[in-house]
Amino acid sequence: MSVLDELPVVVIGAGPVGLAAAAHLHERGLPFTVLEAGDAAGAAVRQWGHVRVFSPWRYDVDPAARRLLDESGWVAPAPDALPTGAELAADYLQPLAELPAIRPHVRYGARVRAISRLGLDRLRTAGRESTPFLVRLADGEELLARAVIDASGTWGTPNVLGASGLPAGGEQEAGAFLEHALPDVLGADRDRFAGRHTLVVGAGHSAANTLLSLAELAAAVPGTEATWAIRTASPARTYGGGDADALPARGALGVRLREHVDAGRIRLLTGFSVHALTPADGRVAVVVRHADGTEESLPVDRVVAATGFRPDHSVAAELRLDLDPVLGATRALAPLIDPNEHSCGTVPPHGVDELSHPETGYYVVGMKSYGRAPTFLMVTGYEQVRSVVAALAGDWDAARDVQLELPETGVCNSDPADSATGESCCGPAPAARGLATGVAGGLLSAPPALVTLDVVPSGAQAGCCG
Repeated sequence: MSVLDELPVVVIGAGPVGLAAAAHLHERGLPFTVLEAGDAAGAAVRQWGHVRVFSPWRYDVDPAARRLLDESGWVAPAPDALPTGAELAADYLQPLAELPAIRPHVRYGARVRAISRLGLDRLRTAGRESTPFLVRLADGEELLARAVIDASGTWGTPNVLGASGLPAGGEQEAGAFLEHALPDVLGADRDRFAGRHTLVVGAGHSAANTLLSLAELAAAVPGTEATWAIRTASPARTYGGGDADALPARGALGVRLREHVDAGRIRLLTGFSVHALTPADGRVAVVVRHADGTEESLPVDRVVAATGFRPDHSVAAELRLDLDPVLGATRALAPLIDPNEHSCGTVPPHGVDELSHPETGYYVVGMKSYGRAPTFLMVTGYEQVRSVVAALAGDWDAARDVQLELPETGVCNSDPADSATGESCCGPAPAARGLATGVAGGLLSAPPALVTLDVVPSGAQAGCCG
């Protein structure tokens, strides 16, 4: 037995995918330590606890975690029910983290600042693969590991508002007027939106969720206005697959949003590029630059930047990573998830081979593994960690036997130009299509009403190609 075999596998993050990794490591008899920056399991999930996922429970529970929970007498939620983020954390993640097989190995308030090899920087090659990983925490403590599984996600690194990938002019100075994805419009954050004009920027389902909540708030509070701004010429991608979607709640999302836009309850602006923000007289003027170079100013009270997330690989600066220059995913995975080529319905199964870096033993899994691609699903992350842990255990046959059965989306292409009218671009979707979530399985702020709408419905969110 080598020195490495005696060390634990360090898992970064105690969210759904990180805890799934812990469950698989336990089943394989591999020692592990889970480092969670927050103060509870699913700390990031709890930040959008008011939002309901539109993938039902049967897609939200990892198989190895389920086996451990069943042994403890856990009462599983109804498989077709749609949990909120708070319910996902309270009814699944917390019980999983409290199991005797998991709890002693989870550390909270443990934020990772850097990862390297003990005594080796990125340049040193000799003996590298047999040298332990060095994981340094924010408080200066250092841990040694045989391998590192980074499931820290991207929630803490949202994209900027500016259209060029750079902050818009004055974006930092206008911070008091800005909201990131998924504010609790109908709950804790209601006072910031009631009776005010909110601009929502983004074409994903986090934008849709906020817009639908604003529409509901507008029906109850006079003076509440919602404007939706997207950079493309069509909202077809956000409207999604409608009746062709295998998840009814997700299909209903686009139907609801389109109905509000068509009725004028939500104003839609296309070809919208944020150039600058200027606070004035208690409001903020959003300066828009059009394709022809002309500009105009839109005064609003609040701006929601629902512009997605990006990975932060700075903690691994001294490791040898092979990252795609476009997405920030591994070079092998990037072509399989590139939103320029794939919709949320065409991401194939993938595992340890696609997730491997030149730095042997270091794996990024979960949402962070997808870089900037918005096509991730929790069940995809569960299969990722099953494959990675099998490889760490030396079971390469199991590691490479990667299988996924995902719900159809009814959306064939991520290019909204393919459906300028907003209709589904493909009709019925073929079998074995992928599902994107952006955060955790697709999000819905209230249970779906799958009937013709006579009232303003509540909203829904996901990151499906958004």
